[in-house]
Formats: sequence, structure tokens, C-alpha cells
Amino acid sequence: MDNYLFELLKNCKFCPRKCGVDRTKGERGFCGVEDVLQVASALPHFGEEPPISGSKGAGTIFFSGCNLRCIFCQNYQISHAIRGEKMTVEDLAQLMLSLEAQGCHNIEAVTPTPHIPFVVAGLVKARLNGLTVPFINNSSGYEELSTLKLLKGLVDIYMPDFKFGNDEIALRYAKAPDYVAKTLLAIKEMADQVGNTLETKDGIARRGLLIRHLVLPGEIENSLEVLRIISREISTEVPLSLMSQYTPTPKVKNQPPLNRRILKEEYDIIIEAALDMGFEVIYIQELNDKHIMPDFDREKPFNWDGI
Repeated sequence: MDNYLFELLKNCKFCPRKCGVDRTKGERGFCGVEDVLQVASALPHFGEEPPISGSKGAGTIFFSGCNLRCIFCQNYQISHAIRGEKMTVEDLAQLMLSLEAQGCHNIEAVTPTPHIPFVVAGLVKARLNGLTVPFINNSSGYEELSTLKLLKGLVDIYMPDFKFGNDEIALRYAKAPDYVAKTLLAIKEMADQVGNTLETKDGIARRGLLIRHLVLPGEIENSLEVLRIISREISTEVPLSLMSQYTPTPKVKNQPPLNRRILKEEYDIIIEAALDMGFEVIYIQELNDKHIMPDFDREKPFNWDGI
């Protein structure tokens, strides 16, 4: 399958954008990624949900580039620009094994979609060389069904975002007018592959699905509609992570309402709505004024919390 996936780089349609560019000739589509694997950062990450980070951290690999590129992206330094260390498939496999050797509970690939051929090849090579921890696909949710089907049996845990509840706001903030339909179809496929709950052992996730939603300032109805769609079309059994960590980036400093943090009243409304809709497992974040956006100009992007 590896060779087949690399051939697809010549007419890239890994995501719903379906740019059709020939990345092997240096052409770039919406994500900006050529046919080179670039890793922006890799580290034991202690800031994920409890069953993901556990006590020893998630083995998180941040890939450069993104097929969604929201204007408010908290990782804008690496999603809106192509930067980081260029790696071979062999390098990636060794990186995965190194993170496991450091004690990480899993390998968490963040926005891997533009790099899918390399990620699959690296994961397979790492498995052949003894990697045993679960593999997590952490994505924007804006995924192509045909690509996800190629990942069946390779991904243990899917951790997609469900960012937008209507296409108008998806168009405004991410130039993705088909976001809702594509994301819903994608998450249903993820659930078909790994189930719609999260299986754990000793408190650590081993297999399943966890849906994330970043609550945006001034966009309560967007969040409520996301919850309605998940409860109606997927399940209230699916673990839900409601994130309050939104921090304005330089790109939106003059664009209300995105130019402020969310209010406690806004966050409380969303939490109460999720409870009223019957969601069984909800992860929430403490709401404070702490600047928690990563800085990928640092060797340790999450140095704000001492990690």
C-alpha cells in the first residue's frame, strides 16, 4: 500500500479540497505541503485529555501544514507555514520508537493528513521494529472518506475536531463550505473503524474515538449546533472534549469576536447544553487568563506550563 499512497502524491486528493496538484514536481495545494515529510515538533505531551496524556505523556508528533488552516488556528506557526525538520520514513519510524522508549503511552500524529503516505510508511516500519503503543490520528475532522478507508486497521484512536456547526461559519473562518457534511461523514467512518467510545486500560486509552470542539468567543450557536449534530447523527456515548483554551492569534487581533478569549458564561452554556443532551463523557478545561498557546519558535513549545 505504501507505493500506492506515494503514487497518489502525483494527483493529490487526500483531503476534501482535492487540489489535484502533482506534489512530486513541487506543486503545492491548499495545505502548502510538497512531497517532503516535515515534523515541526515531537515530544511527550502532558496537556491532552487525561486518558491520552496519562502520567507519562502522549508521544505527540506535530506535522507541518494543514488542509483546513482556520484563521484562528492555535498552531498557526506550523499550520499556516511549512517549517520543521525534514525527515525520511526511516527517521519517522525511529522517532516513534524513541517516544515509546521515553515512556509515552501512545504515538499521537497531529494534522497528519497532508503527510499520509509518509505517516503510514513510518508507522508500518515502526510496528515491524517493535512499536506496541496505540497510534492516534489527531485531525481537524475535515477528512476525505477514501483516505480514511486506507487507514483502517492502522489507527487505534481517532481524535478529530468538530469545529463548525454550519457551512457559513466554516466558509468564513476556514474557506471550507462543505465542512459539516465532510466532517460528519468522516467521523462516522472513524466510528465504524474503532467504535464510538474510548476503551481504556488502567485509565489510558487503547482504542476508540474522542471528539474535540474548541469553543469560540461570540459563537455560542456554532457550538450548540455542533453538539446537536453529534448527538443526533453520531452518538451521545462518544467522549466529548469541550476546549476553553482559545487564544487570539495576531491574525485576528482586529477581527471581533475572535480578538478575545471566551467568557465563563459562554463556556458554561456549552457545558450545560452537552449535559442536557445526554453526553455521557465530557472533558472540560479550567477557564483562566493564562496564555496557553504553544510557541513553536521554542525548543519546548509548551514551556508555559513547565513542560
